Amino acid sequence: MRPSKELIGASSSLLVLAAVARQSSYGYDIVRQINQCAGGIFTWQEGTIYPLLHKLEQDGLLRARWQEAENGRRRKYYAITARGRAALSADVKQWSRFHAMILDLYGSGSHA
Repeated sequence: MRPSKELIGASSSLLVLAAVARQSSYGYDIVRQINQCAGGIFTWQEGTIYPLLHKLEQDGLLRARWQEAENGRRRKYYAITARGRAALSADVKQWSRFHAMILDLYGSGSHA
């Protein structure tokens, strides 16, 4: 079952922060990591992530730096900030509580 666009949209910042918390990376690689982790339940295109990366950078949750790749091209690498780690931790706690609440509600009712 594929998650709704709304659920993916609501989770996109959390997904990006979690991926970048593992390791600093550039846009295409962040998309690749998320798609690989998604295991086919959804697929992001590379271009869709850049507005989100810029917003997270503007919000102080990520910082960016240009770096030259092995092929000589410059790539913008993103790293999570201390503020980003704090936001990620808070978001994960909120998702855990929300997930537990859904399971409690779902488990207490009829599932016809």
